[in-house]
Amino acid sequence: MKGKLNILLVSSEVVPFSKTGGLADVAGALPKALFSLGLADVRVITPKYKTVDEDKFGLKEIGKISVPISDKIETGKVKFSVFPKVGVPVYFIENDKYYMRDELYRTKNGDYPDNAERFIFFSRGVLEAMKLIDWVPDVIHCNDWQTGLIPAYLKTIYKDDKFYKKTATVFTIHNLAYQGLYSKEMYSLTGLPEELFSPSGIEFWGSMNLMKSGLVYSDVISTVSETYAQEIQTTDEFGRGLEGVLRDKKNDLYGIVNGIDYEEWSPETDEYIAINYDLVNIRKKKRNKDALLSINELPVLKDFPLIGLISRLDDQKGFDILSEVMDELMDMDIQFVLLGTGDKKYHELFEGLESKYPEKLSVNLVFNNKIAHQIYAGSDIFLMPSKFEPCGLGQLISFRYGTVPVVRATGGLADTVEDFDLKSGKGTGFVFKEYSSGALLATLKRAIDIYHNRKAWAKLVISAMTADFSWENSAKKYIDLYEKALEKRS
Repeated sequence: MKGKLNILLVSSEVVPFSKTGGLADVAGALPKALFSLGLADVRVITPKYKTVDEDKFGLKEIGKISVPISDKIETGKVKFSVFPKVGVPVYFIENDKYYMRDELYRTKNGDYPDNAERFIFFSRGVLEAMKLIDWVPDVIHCNDWQTGLIPAYLKTIYKDDKFYKKTATVFTIHNLAYQGLYSKEMYSLTGLPEELFSPSGIEFWGSMNLMKSGLVYSDVISTVSETYAQEIQTTDEFGRGLEGVLRDKKNDLYGIVNGIDYEEWSPETDEYIAINYDLVNIRKKKRNKDALLSINELPVLKDFPLIGLISRLDDQKGFDILSEVMDELMDMDIQFVLLGTGDKKYHELFEGLESKYPEKLSVNLVFNNKIAHQIYAGSDIFLMPSKFEPCGLGQLISFRYGTVPVVRATGGLADTVEDFDLKSGKGTGFVFKEYSSGALLATLKRAIDIYHNRKAWAKLVISAMTADFSWENSAKKYIDLYEKALEKRS
C-alpha cells in the first residue's frame, strides 16, 4: 500500500493516562515510535477513567455516541487530547457509569462484576467513535481481551458498513492468562449474532471468551515475543486452553518483541535516581547503589552484590521457586531489594524474611515508580525467574541501566537475554531453563561468582548497556504486520 497507513491503536490502558501493567507501556510507546518513522498516521483510543486528569492533558469534547447494549442504548462522550511532547492524537470514550471508578478493572475484593458490559460498550463504542470523528482506519490494532470483540463486530454487524469496508484488524496478545471469561448470559449484551456463540466462535466451555473472539475474527494475530508465539501453541500451561485455536491460526500468528521508551528509561537523564551516568562514567552507578541501600535502610556491605526484583508477587513470576531458596540465598554475601504487590501468602513470607534478615533484605509491598527507577539504577543484578513471560520489560530496562538480568528461558526473556559465557566474554545476562528452585539458585550463584571477577563483570555490563531494544526496530515490524493484515483483507 502506498502512502501513510491510518492506524488506530485500541487499548484499555495507555501511559501516561492510565496504567496497571506492561500493556499501558506498550500502548504509550508504540504509537510514538510509529509516528517517528513517518510511515503512519497513528491515533490511539482508550476509556476515559477517573485517573485521567482532564485539565493536565487538556481534554476537549468532540461529540456523543450511542451504543446498543442488549435491548438498551448507552451513551458516551468522545474526548480528544494528544500525547505530551508528541503530537499523536488520543481519543477517550467517557461514560461515568462504566469508568468513573478508583481502579481500572478491579478492587482488592476482585474484578468489577460488570467488566463484560464495560468493555462491550468500549469495543463497540470505538467503532462508533471513528464514524463520529470521520476518520477511517486502514488497520485497527486491538490489544488483549478488553478489545477482543472489535474484530467480531467488523466481521458481522459492521461488515456491510461502507465506512469500514477496507479496514483490517491486528490483535495483539500481551498475556494469554487473562482472557475475559464471562457467563453465556452476558453474550446477549454484545448484540452479536447467535451463531457466533459456538465452539468455532466466541464460546469457550459454555462461557463467553473475549480473548478468543479476538483470535478467531482478527485478520492477523501478534504476541510480544517470538518464543511466546511458539509456546502458546503447545500446551495448556502456555495456551491456557486456546492452544488449539492458535495452532489453527499459526500462519497468521507473529511474534514481535516489545521495545522500551528510551526517553523514560535513561540513566543519563533519569530524574528519579541519585546521580545520572552512562557507559563513559559507569562508576557513578555505585553512588546509586549506595543511595538505594540508604533509602531501604540497608547497610553498605563491601563487595556484596545487590539483587533487585520488581514484580507482581505470584507464582507466574517465579515466587514459588524463589521462596524455596530465600533462606539459602540470604546466607550468601548478597543483599536484596524487592518492590511489588501480589498474593497475600508472599506478602507475609517476605515480611517475615525482612524481619529475619534486616541487614540483607528490604521489602517494599507497594508499587512506586520512583523506587522502581532507583532499583534499576542501583542494583547489580535484576532477577526475573518467571514461569512464563510473554515479553517482559524489566530485563530490557535493566540492560539500559547496566544492571545484569538473571532470567528463566521463557517467552521474551529467552528472546532478549543471551547467557553469559566466561570464555568468549559474550552474553548480556544469566539464563536458566529448568523451572526449579535448584536451577534458579545455581544460576544466581554463577552470577555472583562472575560479579567478583571485575574484568568479566565490566564486559558484561558493557554488553548489556549497548544492547538495542528501542521501539524503532519493533515499530518497523509492526508496519510490516499491518501490511500483511491489509493483504488478507483485500
